[in-house]
Amino acid sequence: MALKDKVALVLGSIKGLGKEIALDLAESGVKTALTYFDWQENMLSLKQDFDAISKTPLIIKINLLDTENISGLISEIIKHYGRLDILINNIERGGMPVVHGAYTKDQWDLELATTLRAKQWVFNEALPHLKKSRDGVVINISSIAGIVGRLGPASYIFNEGYSAANRGISLLTETWARLGAPNVRVNEIMLGIFETRHAEKTRGWELLNKEQQQAIKDHILLNRTGKSTDIVKAVRFIIKDAPYMTGSVLRLDGGYVLGGEKIAPLPKGVI
Repeated sequence: MALKDKVALVLGSIKGLGKEIALDLAESGVKTALTYFDWQENMLSLKQDFDAISKTPLIIKINLLDTENISGLISEIIKHYGRLDILINNIERGGMPVVHGAYTKDQWDLELATTLRAKQWVFNEALPHLKKSRDGVVINISSIAGIVGRLGPASYIFNEGYSAANRGISLLTETWARLGAPNVRVNEIMLGIFETRHAEKTRGWELLNKEQQQAIKDHILLNRTGKSTDIVKAVRFIIKDAPYMTGSVLRLDGGYVLGGEKIAPLPKGVI
């Protein structure tokens, strides 16, 4: 896909990963629409970062849990830009056991509504416009919590509600790829443990002791947590350089799912 003058909607982009993806797309010539609901204190920094690259995004405040608002969100983007080509489904709750403890019923419902339900309703409203593009792209951002759950070193940072919601995202990815074909490609980036998601730049990471932090890193084959630039490059690859890729899950976890166990030397055998 040639990116110049395409239009992208990036959910949850007032800070962190969403903002980094949006900035990279804007620098590549994409016109961007950004959503946020809270973290208002980060608005000045967001605008300054876009001013630094001489780009002006459409910034929309919206509570995506109120699904009746989503039709208006898409309409506002179409009215402003006239089209929609790319959807970055980057919204999650992501409560960490080390912060929240065991989820209450309300927390569980909020997790599923944020991490799973909101993605469905945004996709429903965006799909007709993505099809009109005839080269539309959807990227769902998910987590390896959907594979590993609350287990091992990740027991402190992944809970059951978050894990269940992220397993559901992969089902949505496969279904949406069928619904979008052949004019819309739908793929998923399944994230491991990144600086701004569960690691160094989060409140939860600071609550772990040094041994707990190191146990998580030791479980990652690359022995480090991920950086936003790792994700930005993966997003750019799917959009620009993977025209035959749809319905796929790209696991970007530094090898966490494989685990940090070493392979023993081959024995000499007996024959």
